[in-house]
Formats: sequence, C-alpha cells, structure tokens
Amino acid sequence: MKYVICGGSGFIGRELTEYWLQGGHQIIVVGRKQPESQTSAHPGLNFLTWDSLASNPELAEGADALVNLAGAPLSQRWSPNGKKAIMQSRLETVSAAAKLMNEIQEKPAVIIQSSAVAIYGTSLQDTYDETCPEQVIDFPSEVVKAWEAAADEAYSNVRAVKLRTGVVLGNESGAFPKMKLPYMLGFGGKIGSGKQWLSWIELTDIVRLIDFCVQTPGIAGPVNATAPHPVTNEEFGKMISRVYHRPHWFPLPAFLLKAAVGELSEILLKGQRVLPSKALENGFTFTYPSLQQALEHLKSE
Repeated sequence: MKYVICGGSGFIGRELTEYWLQGGHQIIVVGRKQPESQTSAHPGLNFLTWDSLASNPELAEGADALVNLAGAPLSQRWSPNGKKAIMQSRLETVSAAAKLMNEIQEKPAVIIQSSAVAIYGTSLQDTYDETCPEQVIDFPSEVVKAWEAAADEAYSNVRAVKLRTGVVLGNESGAFPKMKLPYMLGFGGKIGSGKQWLSWIELTDIVRLIDFCVQTPGIAGPVNATAPHPVTNEEFGKMISRVYHRPHWFPLPAFLLKAAVGELSEILLKGQRVLPSKALENGFTFTYPSLQQALEHLKSE
C-alpha cells in the first residue's frame, strides 16, 4: 500500500510512519521542509515538501490513503499572533491537501483528517460521543470548528474521517512528559479543582486506530480518538503517582497557572469526558484501554 502522511515528522506522524514501514508499505511524508538528515531513511520512505508536491503532484498518484496531521501545536502562548498561526496552519494544510486531490487522477480512497475533542466544548458533568453536537465556547473549540468545516468542504468527494483526538500519551513528545515532570521532581498534584476531565489515548493506540480507519470502509465522519476510560485530572495525577512511585500532594491553584501561561491555561483547567463509541462499535480493540495499563507501558519503554 502507498500512504501520504502530511505532518509525518511530528509526534504522531513519526510513530505512524514507522508502523506502516514495518508493515511493508510505501510512505510519502510531506512537511514544510526536508529533514536535515536522510542518511538512515528506509527505502520505502520518501520526504517531500509542500512546495515540491505542489510542483509535482503526480508523485502522490496511486496513494491508497492520505493522512493529514499537520498543524501548529496549541501548547504555545495564545497571543494574537499565536492564535493566528494556530488557525492558519490548520486551514492552510487542509487547503493544500484539497488542491493535491484535485490535481491527481488516481485519488486515495480515504482521507484521515486530524481534529480534536475540543469541538464538544467543556463540561464537568456531560459525556460526549460522535453523535453529540459541536459547541463553540472558547478558542480551541473555535479552531476545531473552522478546521472541520474546511475539511468537510475540501474532501466532499471522498471518504473522510475526522479524527477527534484527546491527549496523546507518549514518552518522546506531546503533553505527557510535561505532565509527568512535576511528579518526577517531587511536586506533583492536582491542577485547579482536579475535577476536570482528561480524555486521553496512548500513542500506540492512536496509530493503530488511524490504520483501522483506513482499513475499514464503513467508517467515515467524526471518530473520537480517545481511550474508553477517561479520567479526571486528579485521577490522572494519582495514577502517575502510583505507577512512578512519586508523591501526589502539591496542588497548582488555577490563578497561578493563569498568571503563568494566560489563556493557554484553559487546556489544563477545562476538559470533556469523551468516549470512542464509533471505534468500539466498528470492532476496534484498544491495546491500552485503562490509564494504569498505558502508564505502565510507558514506564517500561
């Protein structure tokens, strides 16, 4: 099989690339620039920039799937320029992917478009699955709403999956190393009230879920990329404490977090309880369905 991964040099993209290469597939990774070193590149792996692909779209002919994971991270200070970069990076990559689809003759059967659970809004009480309505109540939900609307327009003639991702847990990058760090320094504790929900997924499982969505023709539209057992912020911290044998005692008040990082604090102080109903209904099985299983695996790596 031949796969195109936009944003393939990122946290999830690197893992997905390795997973598919081990399966014997041909991979094209598309990014803003070429990697500095390709000396150890796999023979089935090619790196292209958006500019080179725009000039030579025939390189993507015959791809079985396109996965678009590209976009500037939310974990930066939300200054006016930062917000603009976050929004534009998502809309621009959707536009570039749509342009590519229009220029090739043999189009992929499916597009997997990255999205986020922020589209459901936030709540301490409600539970969300793919049937729940979208709610624009803050900057993250505004971004995801615009992102998905652009994808709906761009990919109207192909099976498209909008992968609504929670917090992805991995050792090398993403949020988990930062969330674990206070515990490793001996100062772990709940953030704010600790009652806010954290919908998470282990890195291995999101990669497997992407592959599952590609291979399952009946899956389309929104798919929640979260484990079946979300936890509260305090439960998350206590599990880190248990698995890593570190104290859970030093709470971080909401006002201090807001003072330190401004509006970005919303990511940690608010949340939503999201369930992966569509994945489960279609037969997907999680390797790490519980947080304890996921953390024990990450500790052993």
